[in-house]
Amino acid sequence: MEDQRFLESEWDYCLVLDACRYDVFADVYDEYLDGTLEKRKSVGSSTPEWAYRTFTDEHDIAYFSGNPFINDLGIPLNELKWGASCDYEWTASEHISDIHDVWKTDWDDDLGTVPPEGLADAFHRNQDAVERADRTVLHYMQPHAPYLSRGKGQKLKQIQKGIKRQEEEEANGGSDDDGGLLSSLSDSVRPKIESRLDDSEFAQKAGLWLELDPKDLVTDGTRVTALSMYEENLRIALESVAELVEELDGDVVVTADHGEAFGEEGVWEHHIETYIPALMEVPWLEVE
Repeated sequence: MEDQRFLESEWDYCLVLDACRYDVFADVYDEYLDGTLEKRKSVGSSTPEWAYRTFTDEHDIAYFSGNPFINDLGIPLNELKWGASCDYEWTASEHISDIHDVWKTDWDDDLGTVPPEGLADAFHRNQDAVERADRTVLHYMQPHAPYLSRGKGQKLKQIQKGIKRQEEEEANGGSDDDGGLLSSLSDSVRPKIESRLDDSEFAQKAGLWLELDPKDLVTDGTRVTALSMYEENLRIALESVAELVEELDGDVVVTADHGEAFGEEGVWEHHIETYIPALMEVPWLEVE
């Protein structure tokens, strides 16, 4: 399997689908897009790690980011207080020339995330930035949770709230409250996590349960329920991607920063430096 070679590859527009597994993408993509698909190996198993290991120099890119880890705040990843959980001394704005914080401007409170059309809208509003830059990236949050068909999201909403808190703290001279993601989990789930933090798989699943319907969990179990919602999220994203691709003049690639785990080797969701196939194998589609 070839390495992703994100920046070394030829493209004018790269559409990044956050947490997109290769196998699920391979099953459905041709209903929306034509092109040549390869399986490639990512450089990281989470967005902070992928960004840190991908953007190592200064890059002339118009980056439309639905993911709050890649932002124009000027704060290093290791100093973020809302769940990065890494020691990477990497700041997006020091490596990427023009970042558009779509996670802020086009956030949907009801969904608890940035819907795919938010990326397209931001792209259309900022055509001057696209024309100035050497290349353009649109970083979609889907198929990453929250799952849009449920109509509400919890985990990413807590991160977005954490960002607002940290910006306020920076403006007011700082605070001792770390505003971490765990401290913001719902009262019904948090005690279960805190009582069994030594059980990694349980804690991961407890976080995932925030995004799922309890009735479906009882009927089908966590893996079947989550995979079904995940595939639906991917399809929603691909519908929007397919519409945008029709407008783009140049070489277009669709890929992912990392994958998503649904219990493989005891891992759920995605975590830094967790090198299993479900997280490291990503699609690389050169669109016709």
